[in-house]
Amino acid sequence: MAPQQRRARSRRSAVAVATAAVAVSMALASGPGRAVADPVPVPSTLPTRSAEATLPQEPAVPSPPPREAGAQPTLPAPTTTTPTPAVPTPSAQTPSVQPPVPAPTPAPVTAESTPATSPVPEATPTPSAAPTPAFGAYLDFGARGVARIAQLSDWLGGADLRVGHTYLPGDRWQNIEGPPGFLDVWANWRREKDDRMLVLNVPMLERNEEGVVDPEVRELLQRGAAGEFDHHFRALAERLVGLGVPDTVIVLGWEMNGTTYTHRCGPDPAAWKTYWNRIVTAMRAVPGQRFRFDFTPTRGKDAVPWTECYPGDDTVDIIGMDAYDQPAGLSFDEQVSEPLGLQEHVDFARAHGKPVSYPEWGLFRNGDNAQYMRGMLDWMDRHGALYNTLTDYCPHGVWQCRWNPRASAVYRSLLSGRTGDRAPALTGTPAPPRAPMFSRRPPGCSPLDLGEWLESGLGARLCLRLDRWSRER
Repeated sequence: MAPQQRRARSRRSAVAVATAAVAVSMALASGPGRAVADPVPVPSTLPTRSAEATLPQEPAVPSPPPREAGAQPTLPAPTTTTPTPAVPTPSAQTPSVQPPVPAPTPAPVTAESTPATSPVPEATPTPSAAPTPAFGAYLDFGARGVARIAQLSDWLGGADLRVGHTYLPGDRWQNIEGPPGFLDVWANWRREKDDRMLVLNVPMLERNEEGVVDPEVRELLQRGAAGEFDHHFRALAERLVGLGVPDTVIVLGWEMNGTTYTHRCGPDPAAWKTYWNRIVTAMRAVPGQRFRFDFTPTRGKDAVPWTECYPGDDTVDIIGMDAYDQPAGLSFDEQVSEPLGLQEHVDFARAHGKPVSYPEWGLFRNGDNAQYMRGMLDWMDRHGALYNTLTDYCPHGVWQCRWNPRASAVYRSLLSGRTGDRAPALTGTPAPPRAPMFSRRPPGCSPLDLGEWLESGLGARLCLRLDRWSRER
């Protein structure tokens, strides 16, 4: 039998078994109208195949396509209305960190992963007299993200990953205040070393990814500007201070110049700026805080010029930029020189006396683009970025995604062994790993453990969106 026929038969068998497994899982799951009380345990070993596929429970709510913004996690609806304390009780609320997972095993690049006509480029560090930026990667929003920091460091030859990056859920106000237990593992990681940095993306409004229309967004921004939502952000500030991370970098209302989020600026820039200032004022009023607030638009014009959303030097500490390799066909040099691109970002920050950052960056519309990878790493070094965090899931990443072997080789070569002072001298280009192919598991999606053989045949890992059946507001 030809290899193509064997693969087709294997896929048909795998799909049939998967269908049966899903039917059994749905029969055991909570029915409509009930919140899921206990999440399905996450396996302690990393998947070895491609990105997880999602089986939505409601066909009318499709999974969103990959996009340049880092999506927020969504936690299950709360089952009690009892107010939560500012500092959660670890024994009752704090999730345990998953056991350490073996780091992906490097293997040579083969013809299967790297076309013969496109050899892995040689990567040479760019000399720099200034200290290199603190760096890290977005690896997962929860405890697994913390565990993977050490694994990525091992893959990079012991490089010092000083930045941990996660997102607060934006589905409801209770979660924007910092869900009990959610931030504990990140706070523990931050406190282990004095030079570490916790970067936390904070939504400005609930229902932040639910397609709220412009007139309603305008009304919500005006209500926020009048102070109606201040107490939610005071509660968040108190929780962070209580957890011992009062110096957290707050990426507040990120990508406000686009159309993805309810906290977008476009419907009413004046109200948006006033609202931003109220949030910062409310959080800074909490005793013991030392927060730094990062104003982070997307690169380029997007829906509205990001300069029209800038709230002022008094409430902005860092001027960031989410800079993915897009649109298709745009070279890195053009990303630098385009209107409101990388160069204008650096110039704007310099004019306002602020450091720059890159909370989200990575590959996207131009595939496995080694030139972009080299260009961004060199750009951030030369311009003294305060920090940067690569978005490390497919299609953007280089460690948890094996779609990008050439860009992975550049990233690994330039950052291997790097400490907070300077990049080490490198003598060669290490081969990229055959890393697990991940995309981000959709929030609230409970994984199905169907076994390695079945997942291999499907080319995906399945999970169920049980949280779609019932959601309290």
